Amino acid sequence: MGILIKDALAVLPEGSKDVIGKHSIYIENDRIAGIDEKPEGFKEDTVIDGKDRLVIPGLINAHTHTYMSMMKNCADDLSFTDWLFNTVQPIEEKLTGEDAYWGSLLGQIEMIKSGTTTFNDQQMHIHMTTKAVMESGMRAVIGRGLVGGEYDRDDRRVKEALEEMEDGEKCDRLSFFLNPHAPYSCGKDYLRMVADLAKEKHYGIHIHLAEGQTESDNMLKDHNCTPTEYVRDAGAFDVPVIAAHCIRVSDSDIKILKEHNVSVVTNPVSNAKLGNGVAPVPKLLKAGVNVCLGSDGAASNNAQNMFREMSFEALIHKAVNDTPQCVGADEVFRMATINGAKALQLGDVTGSIEKGKKADLAILRLDVPSMMPNNNLLAALSYSANGSEVDTVIIDGKVVMEKRELKTIDEEKVYHNIREICKRVGL
Repeated sequence: MGILIKDALAVLPEGSKDVIGKHSIYIENDRIAGIDEKPEGFKEDTVIDGKDRLVIPGLINAHTHTYMSMMKNCADDLSFTDWLFNTVQPIEEKLTGEDAYWGSLLGQIEMIKSGTTTFNDQQMHIHMTTKAVMESGMRAVIGRGLVGGEYDRDDRRVKEALEEMEDGEKCDRLSFFLNPHAPYSCGKDYLRMVADLAKEKHYGIHIHLAEGQTESDNMLKDHNCTPTEYVRDAGAFDVPVIAAHCIRVSDSDIKILKEHNVSVVTNPVSNAKLGNGVAPVPKLLKAGVNVCLGSDGAASNNAQNMFREMSFEALIHKAVNDTPQCVGADEVFRMATINGAKALQLGDVTGSIEKGKKADLAILRLDVPSMMPNNNLLAALSYSANGSEVDTVIIDGKVVMEKRELKTIDEEKVYHNIREICKRVGL
């Protein structure tokens, strides 16, 4: 199947920068087969007129929990500990695997409609999320949240996670990380065991790290180290790691993250809502740490919209650092695209519009109030766009949304089931 996006403005990489120009993009099967130059033998089955359109690489939500999507606006204005232990966890205990399936689909609807094509999911039910991804057409990296204290290869959660991951490996849009939940919920021996497994099976690790002051205070009191030092000493940084949050990290912690090539995924909206603080992203960038962007789960964010995330990320650091130059719109766009792909070991697959990469694209309307006039469109993606401009989404070479109409998910069926779940669990 051939798709031609004809004469559209598009964001293409040029060295370490992104540049917008007018291009024609040729898609054959699941990949970008050519840019401006028609591939030999190419036959366009579908032509998308690029007039008043901007093509961007599909956005990458590098940290979320899609099963939480039915928890929007049910745990607001609470301290982090009250939010997690007294509100969210009691709801989680009532959720079934099928609930996680419908929750994931709800999250994926919101992500597709706002231009996200890939997400990194820490889950309770891997097999139900993989089922949802296979149906939706999205690209995902999935892992089950793991907690424990001892070095135990027979740990039930780990064994179940490995079995579920094997089932999902039949779909080439799916890949998997091991997901030890956090330093405060995983003993050092347990982290070492997960790291050893990750090495053997060539998986990366996805972990929450240095999310709040209480975590850091308790780690110092109980172990005489920072959360970052604790995870390093457990050997968990000896494999590719994506660390969510990293709010309470010192200069020496940042040095550790850089030395071990840890990717940091910042979640500015969730962190602000929970009062956990603002990650030192300008320092991380200056140190050369790969920083990407995520929404976190809907229970703490209330949305899965990466345009909202880009906007807040581009603004919050200007405010707390008293300078508008510390984090630019171009840097934020890279956090939401190629930096996320690199963090998820997908840098050669997605994250930018390049010949040979997977055709994961979002097409935005420019003839809408939020994007008019079409001045600096790269800046507009962070400062003006809100996600409603996304008109068409292509993932793995397939059109999953056209003119705002989803092609792979029955929205009304999802909404009906979410309402029923909320009634049952008391939301």
